Amino acid sequence: MGEAARRWLFGDQLGTHFLDDDDQRVLIVESRAVFARRRFHRQKAHLVLSAMRHRAAELGERCEYLRADTYREAVKGSAGPLTVCHPTSRAALKLVQGLPGVEVLPARGFASSMEEFTTWAQGRGRRRLLMEDFYRDARIRLDVLMDGGDPLGGRWNYDADNREPPPRSGTLGVPGPWWPEEDEIDEQVRHDLDRWERDGDVGFIGRDGQRRFAATEREALEVLRHFISERLDAFGPHEDAMLAGDPWMAHSLLSAPLNLGLLDPVDVVRRVELAHRKGQASLPSAEGFIRQIIGWRDYVWHLYWQQKPSYRDQNALHATASIPAWFAELDADDVRARCLGSVLADVRDHGWAHHIPRLMVLGNYAMQRGWQPQQVTDWFHRAFVDGYDWVMVPNVVGMSQYADGGVMATKPYASGGAYIDRMSDYCRPCEFNPKIRVGEKACPFTAGYWAFLHAHQDDFRGNHRMAQPLAGLARLRDLDLLLEQESERGSQAP
Repeated sequence: MGEAARRWLFGDQLGTHFLDDDDQRVLIVESRAVFARRRFHRQKAHLVLSAMRHRAAELGERCEYLRADTYREAVKGSAGPLTVCHPTSRAALKLVQGLPGVEVLPARGFASSMEEFTTWAQGRGRRRLLMEDFYRDARIRLDVLMDGGDPLGGRWNYDADNREPPPRSGTLGVPGPWWPEEDEIDEQVRHDLDRWERDGDVGFIGRDGQRRFAATEREALEVLRHFISERLDAFGPHEDAMLAGDPWMAHSLLSAPLNLGLLDPVDVVRRVELAHRKGQASLPSAEGFIRQIIGWRDYVWHLYWQQKPSYRDQNALHATASIPAWFAELDADDVRARCLGSVLADVRDHGWAHHIPRLMVLGNYAMQRGWQPQQVTDWFHRAFVDGYDWVMVPNVVGMSQYADGGVMATKPYASGGAYIDRMSDYCRPCEFNPKIRVGEKACPFTAGYWAFLHAHQDDFRGNHRMAQPLAGLARLRDLDLLLEQESERGSQAP
């Protein structure tokens, strides 16, 4: 009988569902070179290393934990056959497929298999792929929030109920998130990162800080439990709202542990569904959260693999400007526009912001200014604790920057200051006015929006969802002044 294969776990495959049994032996490889090649957020580097080292400590003698410059070097120096679950990036998949003695297993950590997505996509024929249709198929297949063959409550999607602006009080009035406590492993991680940076081996963006995100399965389950019992019911109505003094709102903070592989997404949605059926959370809140997990998260994962490798290089709007240093380095204090400065500060201080600041503040500003989508994708990947290649390529190239020309979204997610004013408390004390587009008080988002539409009016002419904005553009009497103003702004911080 041959030697039993060990399971090679990447740093985003750390949950128990990536192993086949309680006795399976494991290989985990820590590569400092990963952090040397690109400047990641300091807290992201800490979280990933902490999670990997905590998992190794949990596994004890079952785990061989190797530190090496490259994965290839470590695996070649490790004896015996290996199995690995399908990695989450094309680069990692190419690596493991090229190593002798390594068997690649089907992907885990998602609610739908690649075969199930392929079957669904092929069944659509010539119809375009839509996340909403995929989500409904997943609901039926997994029997989540269903009443027989119908959606619970008679509706598939409660998105229209989940778009309330923030309370005028400036607070949601919900308990804060559950925070993990750092331990001796975190202390050693911080010591190593300090030393690597001091020695010049690596460099980081963002600030160091107390670890805010779960690094173990036990911690992740506690975050989930606390979210369900204390915050889920408030999540839905205000999930698209923003508050300057509360970056967390009622969001779950589960994206980071989910993307580390610490939680099984199907188990997560089962627990949320049970909470609704027990009367602990409204249906709009439960449905909105579940849609993010088995709808959007899975759809992004599958689209990453369904599209050609060249998808990441798409640039439908021909954006060629470079990201300015103030944005790339998270220099929030140099930004006068309160929304952009506040969100950049959140990323600088925590490596995180929820989906609306990412899309409608950071991504919106980048698209308006014509920054290269590949640079924007790389920045999001490095700056966010939950950022991985499979997450950011479809989300940024497709959703945020409209660089794929409409594969992910039917229209660009561009807006002026009016949207930000309606959905946040950023604008009221800001020195810029969201209603003004020209002059000293001109909102950079409002002015940037009209300049963006003008630059790409030919690109959007055939898009029926852009007909009304283009008609508004044609009515602007101060367009020439606006365009001159925006050309003079250049890459300086607003």
